[in-house]
Amino acid sequence: MNEPTTPTREATEPKLPWWRYRMLWLVIGGPLVVVVASLVTAYVAIKGQDPVLIRDETADSQRGKTEPDALTPAVQARNHAATPER
Repeated sequence: MNEPTTPTREATEPKLPWWRYRMLWLVIGGPLVVVVASLVTAYVAIKGQDPVLIRDETADSQRGKTEPDALTPAVQARNHAATPER
């Protein structure tokens, strides 16, 4: 009736600190990589933004608006695509 108990595997394994378990790093690693990548993307988007160009209306009226506007190629392409073929 009194059988000697054999120690189980759990009793013989030493308790490790939480950072020593590899499965934990798999669980934490994925979301951590996503957060770091989003921060890098936000930094690149903020620091690499194009400058805002302010159009000077008074200078356009003084020179008679003879120079083409920056949107002229886009407007021509839009109008060309909208015209029916003859």
